[in-house]
Amino acid sequence: MAIARYGVKSHLSLAVVHGNTAYLSGHIARGGTTVAEQTTDILEQIDEQLAEVGSDRSKLLSANIWLTDIGTFSEMNEVWLGWIGELDPPARATVEANLAVPNLLVEISAVAAID
Repeated sequence: MAIARYGVKSHLSLAVVHGNTAYLSGHIARGGTTVAEQTTDILEQIDEQLAEVGSDRSKLLSANIWLTDIGTFSEMNEVWLGWIGELDPPARATVEANLAVPNLLVEISAVAAID
């Protein structure tokens, strides 16, 4: 079975597809200073990445979310719930972690099915 890589950079691929499954790398915000702003930007990127590989948010299987401050969980979750809407939500984990760049507040990775 073939493996397709999307958005290949020197150290990672933004997405890897194997069979009918897409694995998205951790996505970080391109801007924004609040958790809500960064989460919104990241979820837009995830929508774009899923479309590129032939999937969409309704086919999410799992998501991992890292917050630099778990105290901002409600702020992130409000944006997440608005984005996921009435869809069946994926399996999800949210943890507090130090991120690679000081101004990053959120990072999200996901796995999705492809029809």
